[in-house]
Amino acid sequence: MATKPVLTELTRAFEAHTGQAVALESVGGVEVARRVQAGEAFDVVALSRDAIEKLIATGHLAAGSAVDLAHSPVAVAVRAGARRPEIGDEDAVRRAVLAARTIGTSTGPSGIALGQLFERWGIAPEIRDRIVTPPPGVPVGAFVANGRVELGFQQLSELAHLDGIDVLGPLPPAIQIVTTFAAAIGAAARQPEAARALIVFLASPAAAEAKRRHGMEAADAGPGPGGDGR
Repeated sequence: MATKPVLTELTRAFEAHTGQAVALESVGGVEVARRVQAGEAFDVVALSRDAIEKLIATGHLAAGSAVDLAHSPVAVAVRAGARRPEIGDEDAVRRAVLAARTIGTSTGPSGIALGQLFERWGIAPEIRDRIVTPPPGVPVGAFVANGRVELGFQQLSELAHLDGIDVLGPLPPAIQIVTTFAAAIGAAARQPEAARALIVFLASPAAAEAKRRHGMEAADAGPGPGGDGR
């Protein structure tokens, strides 16, 4: 879901540029992987790089077709108008987490990494009952906006355009969690050449500004589909 805003914009630009229609469906990453593994035919799949690699290893995505698209950092949010805790360094974030009545994390890679961070801090048992995880496809920011979560952590691209929240900023560099998103061609793609052209467009320099506007950083895509793509 972190890629939904930017992929919506970029696929529309691709359509306008090429005349090739694109049907974009955005659901949670866990659901995407499940559907691909179940044998649904997709021309292009966009997920975290780790998830893409797993689907290539199982033969569900075409080997050699993966291309990194963007790097996505995690940010912190509170309900609009609420007290804004300091998050300028690691200690400040730890204090904010300990002080929060409820803490929102996602089911995606950033949520897993945050759980590991809380373990490293030694506070996981203390805050376990305060962690709220929305179901796949529902942004943490939505729970922040309606008051179910006091302090929310999610990728900036998912928080940046939501009403009812204040984004405090990205996590400080010492504990920043960056997810790399990639795209690859489905092993059973019905239009592999069109899929290849779309991925090249999504990874091109022309797409970089849209990624920045949606809270992401363009990745160094490498040689493109058919090459290493890292």
